[in-house]
Amino acid sequence: MDPDLFRNIIDQLHPHVIYLNLHFQGEPYLHPHFTEFVSYAKTKGIYVSTSTNGHYLTPEKAADTVNSGLDRLIISVDGTDQETYQKYRVGGNYEKVIAGIRELVQQKKLSGSRKPKLVVQFLVLKPNEDQIMKIRQLGKELGVDKVELKTAQFYDFQHGNPLMPENPKHSRYRKVRSANKEALFEIRNLLPNHCFRMWSSCVITWDGQVVPCCFDKDATYKMGNIRDANFGVIWRNKIYQDFRQKILSSRKKIDICSNCTEGIGISRFF
Repeated sequence: MDPDLFRNIIDQLHPHVIYLNLHFQGEPYLHPHFTEFVSYAKTKGIYVSTSTNGHYLTPEKAADTVNSGLDRLIISVDGTDQETYQKYRVGGNYEKVIAGIRELVQQKKLSGSRKPKLVVQFLVLKPNEDQIMKIRQLGKELGVDKVELKTAQFYDFQHGNPLMPENPKHSRYRKVRSANKEALFEIRNLLPNHCFRMWSSCVITWDGQVVPCCFDKDATYKMGNIRDANFGVIWRNKIYQDFRQKILSSRKKIDICSNCTEGIGISRFF
């Protein structure tokens, strides 16, 4: 995202926004101005959180992160050894991520800062189900603020996936049987005709497109572009109102909702 566009978005929204997730489909630390973005949002009194794969937390980046005022940083650690970790994070370097976490903890101590709150996020999968106790212990050893367990999303979940955990409480999906008794899966969500997100938040992509939520990963449902119109106009326009009405009348028919956890009835973290 262009820095001028980011400042324009924050300048428009800061009187109304209290929480900013500064990430979407990419790795935030690849952006050369990322910590500057955080600092600018903080000058407007906004709580800022982000999520990283942890591979770019050099000593310099760690120091910049602490100095930026970032409130919350989620670091994905989906295994407690290289062999398990790389089964999902293909090409990832487990030791590099752990070193980056240690660097963040050290930088917080050096600066005397309590921020950012460091959260190790563990995506529970079949290869790492037996490491849940280990990741909790690792979090204590590293000195992070919290370890969170997260259920995994799969695109073609109906036909299963070899990474799906065995324990159903660790999964967003459950087994069902079709008419021909072929084992299939469905999301553990009745998809009721409501969604709090439609009236409380949205996603703005790198190029200014406003889309309804983070489950619209490919920006299929464009409500408008903030480069062309004021956000308030987009938020209230007919495209947005029509989409909200579809949520209230037939949410199951909207493709991005078919794999959504909003209203699933189970905690995202357990």
